[in-house]
Amino acid sequence: MLRTLARTLAAASAVALLAACAGTSDAASDAGDASEVVRIGVVGASDDYWKVFTDAAAEEGIEVELVNFTDYTQPNPALSQGQLDLNQFQHLQYLAQYNVGTDEDLTPIGATAVYPLGLYSKKFTSVDEIPAGSEIAIPNDPTNQARALLVLQDAGLLKLKDGGTSVAIPADIIEAESTVTVTPVDATQTAVALNSVAGSIINNDFLKDAGLASTDALYQDQADSPGARPYINIWVARAEDKDNATYLKLVEVYQTPAVQEGLLENSGGTAVFAHQSGAELQGYLADIQKAVAAQG
Repeated sequence: MLRTLARTLAAASAVALLAACAGTSDAASDAGDASEVVRIGVVGASDDYWKVFTDAAAEEGIEVELVNFTDYTQPNPALSQGQLDLNQFQHLQYLAQYNVGTDEDLTPIGATAVYPLGLYSKKFTSVDEIPAGSEIAIPNDPTNQARALLVLQDAGLLKLKDGGTSVAIPADIIEAESTVTVTPVDATQTAVALNSVAGSIINNDFLKDAGLASTDALYQDQADSPGARPYINIWVARAEDKDNATYLKLVEVYQTPAVQEGLLENSGGTAVFAHQSGAELQGYLADIQKAVAAQG
C-alpha cells in the first residue's frame, strides 16, 4: 500500500519542503558506487526494519538517507521535484491517483507487500453485532477511501453501485441496501474515532500506536487476490530512473530475508510479500490509471 503511512494519531501536519535536492536524475549506474547518497522518502523511518535495510544497503556500498514524512501527500511531490531519489510508502492505486491528478509519470520499480485493510471496533466484537444505522469512520484519501468501502461491502455492511471499484466514493453507497453510514476522516484520525463510532477502517500503519493488533480486526480483505493488485505497495522512482541499477539493487536488498523478517514483525504478521517486477507493476499501473482517468 498501501503502505504504507504516518505513525502518529495526532492530525498530520504538512511536512516542510526539503532544503535541497540530493543527487541527480542520472544517478550512478554501478550499484556499488559509494559516492552516491540515495534519499528515500518513507513513513515510519524509526521502524526497526529500516535500520536492517540501511545497514544491508551499506554492505552493498550504497549509502541511504531516509527522509521521514507524517503526511501521505508530501513524498510524491518531493520525488517529482527532485528532493528525493525514491520513495516507498504507497500502493499502486495511490500512485495512480497522484499521477493522473498531477499529470506526473512517477514509476514503480519494485514491489514490497500487500497489507490487508481491517475494520476495528471498541464497542463490538463481531460484524454481526454492529446494529443498523451505525456510523463507521473510513480514511478520506481517495485510494484508501475506496478500498475501505469495498471492505465494508465484503463484510456485508453496505452495498455499492455496480459492485464498487477501486475508485468508489461514498456517493456510490446504495443506502436502501446498506446497514451503516460512513464518515470519511483523515487516515491518522481513524483510530481516534473509535471512541465515538461503531467502528473504523484503520490502516496497518496506525495500529501499533493505537494499541491495536491486526488480530483485533472484525473483518479484513484478502491480500493475495487479483483484486488486491491496486494495493500492492511499491518502490517509486522518477520515470527516467526506472532502470537505475543502484535503485534496483536497493529493491533487491529490501527483498532479502533479514529485511522482510523485520517488515513482517513490524506489520504484526499481516504483510503478504509481493515480488512483481517493475515491468509487471508498470503494466498494472497503466491499467489503474486508465480507470482513474475514466472516473474523471
